[in-house]
Amino acid sequence: MREGYAGTEQQTMKQEMIEQTPNSSVDSAQDKQGGDSATGGPLLLVNQVERMFQVGSNTLHVLKGIQMSVMPNQLVMLKGRSGSGKTTLLNCLGGLDTPSKGEILFNGLPFSRMSDDERTHVRRRQMGFIFQAFALMPLLSAWENVELSLRMAGTPRSEWKSRVEQCLELVGLEKRMHHRPFELSGGEQQRVAIAKAIAHKPLLLLADEPTAELDTGMSAQIMSVFQNIITTENVSICMTTHDPTILEVADHVYEMVDGKFI
Repeated sequence: MREGYAGTEQQTMKQEMIEQTPNSSVDSAQDKQGGDSATGGPLLLVNQVERMFQVGSNTLHVLKGIQMSVMPNQLVMLKGRSGSGKTTLLNCLGGLDTPSKGEILFNGLPFSRMSDDERTHVRRRQMGFIFQAFALMPLLSAWENVELSLRMAGTPRSEWKSRVEQCLELVGLEKRMHHRPFELSGGEQQRVAIAKAIAHKPLLLLADEPTAELDTGMSAQIMSVFQNIITTENVSICMTTHDPTILEVADHVYEMVDGKFI
C-alpha cells in the first residue's frame, strides 16, 4: 500500500468525503456551540454503538455494543487483529460512516445524528485524519501538501506560511519542507501526513494503523511525534493498531475482538 499517493479506492473516497465543501448554512450554528471538553467532560463519547451491514440475505454484525470515551489531550488506541472491527469503528468516530444503533457525541454535539452536511462541517473544522498509506499529493512538496490542508479548511491566507512552517517543524521536517513524497522515506511521508492533519488545529486526530508499514525505529519516531503534538497542539488522538510494541505510550487501550471490546 506504500505508493507515492494512497492508492485504494476506499482511501480516495474517504479523502473526498473529508475534503467535501460543507453547506454554509451549518457554519454559524456549529461554530457557536461549546463542547463538553471545555468543561472537563469527554471530547468523544460513544454510547452502545452497533454497526450492521446487509450482505445478501445475511446481516453482518461488525460492531457490537461499543462503549468508550476519549478525554482531551489523551492518546487512545484501538487494538485488534485485521477484521476485528476497529477500522469500522474509527470510520464511525470520524463521521465517515454512521452507526446502525447507539450514539456518538463529539465535543458535546450529537455527531452521529447530524446531517451529512453538518458532519462534514465538524469534520473539516475539528478533526484531522491520518491514513496508513499517507494520502499525500505526489506532485506537491511537503510544504504544499500541508498548505493544501489550510486551503481546504478555509484558513486565512495570511496565516498559511507561518502555520506550515510551524507544523513541519513540529514533526521534525524543517529541512525537508520542499521535498516531494517520492524523495522522502516512509517515516518522513507519514510525518508530512501528520503535519497536514494538524494544520487546521483540530481537536481530534483519527489515525488508521499509522505505523503498520514502518519499521520499529520509524514507528517509535511517529509515536514520539504524537506525544509531542498532544501537548503542543492541545489535541486528542484515537488510533488503530495491531502492534503490541507501541501500546505502552497510550493513555488508554481498548482491545477489540469480533466487533466488541474485551
